[in-house]
Amino acid sequence: MIAKIGKGENLWGALTYNQQKVDNENGTVLFTNKIPDLWDHPYSVRFFHQYFEPYLIANNKTEKPVRHISLNPDPNDKVDDKIYREMAQQYMQEMGYGNQPYVVFKHTDIDRTHIHIVTTCVQIDGKKISDRYDHSRSMEACRKLEKQYNLKVTGANRNLNQSSIFKPVDYTKGNIKTQLSSILRHMPQTYSFQSIGAYRALLSQFNISVEEVNGELHGKMRKGMVYFATDKNGKKISNPFKSSLFGRHAGVENIQELIEKSKVKMKNDPLKFILKRTIETAISTSRTETAFKKQLLEQGTATVIRKNDDGRIYGITFIDHNSKSVWNGSQLSKELSANSFNKLWHEIETKPEASSYNSSNNDISFEKSSEHFFSNNSYEGVHGFFSSLLSSDTDKDHEEQIFASQMKKRERKRRKK
Repeated sequence: MIAKIGKGENLWGALTYNQQKVDNENGTVLFTNKIPDLWDHPYSVRFFHQYFEPYLIANNKTEKPVRHISLNPDPNDKVDDKIYREMAQQYMQEMGYGNQPYVVFKHTDIDRTHIHIVTTCVQIDGKKISDRYDHSRSMEACRKLEKQYNLKVTGANRNLNQSSIFKPVDYTKGNIKTQLSSILRHMPQTYSFQSIGAYRALLSQFNISVEEVNGELHGKMRKGMVYFATDKNGKKISNPFKSSLFGRHAGVENIQELIEKSKVKMKNDPLKFILKRTIETAISTSRTETAFKKQLLEQGTATVIRKNDDGRIYGITFIDHNSKSVWNGSQLSKELSANSFNKLWHEIETKPEASSYNSSNNDISFEKSSEHFFSNNSYEGVHGFFSSLLSSDTDKDHEEQIFASQMKKRERKRRKK
């Protein structure tokens, strides 16, 4: 079984995301804790929200009080509602949320059923339930549940057996060619990407830039690649290095071959839906672009955003270091395209207090998850973290943007009452 823990500030959005599944007959409310059962009446977001309000009002320090958790058995496991309830209760007890209000939703819009749990990490006295080492504790809880209910161990081997850890190029240490070589000789074979643009976005996470070059050699037109080291802002700080200096693996022909192989491999990769669900959950529990990117970064996914001079988003790429794959938003879902995110964040981005990550170099805005996860002191954390993926198998979820606008409208109405 795979668990995924989303941390955010938007309780209304998290509840709305799940309640809309119920309202559209694509889900059910399976269990509630410290929230009354409504056997003869339908649930609503407002109903659930009122039982969390005392905890949120008591909170005065925790920036991300919302927890949006997904528990996903292997597709071959047959889990009935009774077992789901028991697993949810036991998991929440193991994670320290047994005395918190929470709602368990079962999603049935895909063949692989799974459950989502919405709760808060703030206790009634305003103190935060510790989330230190929660990913490793979550993994341990899942292993217990698998053993207790005879479930398959899902995804752990695929993610934990990744032995290649790449470190970003640090030009202050010198030996730039050697640093580039250690990455470029192996990383193209380790990650999957479906275009040169995706490959470029991947390299940006490791302080490397790549350009295609065309020229004539012995009367024939030739294509090639040159690589540059960059600083942390993406600005080139080295002379160009021919791809031939790093072997055929870094050459244009091999990269094109890998792109074609990746297109086949990634077309039906179930981890595509894992990433899609992770991104949607991040949207439902974060209010701003900055919070969204930070939440994904904490879960091993970097976000590369391209903006024009007017600040409009025209490209968005997600680099999932868990599955070693690179996706454009539109490849995951049309609701996750650059245009959708531009609409989602347009109002927030125009406010003075909003932060802009618009880069002066190729208009790329990104967070370096490689720095966050692949530092010298972080391998142990990565090792435990890799098993905490969110599993799902859907490409038909409703557009997450709707949640944000509905949330704002409902909050305004609620304040007027």
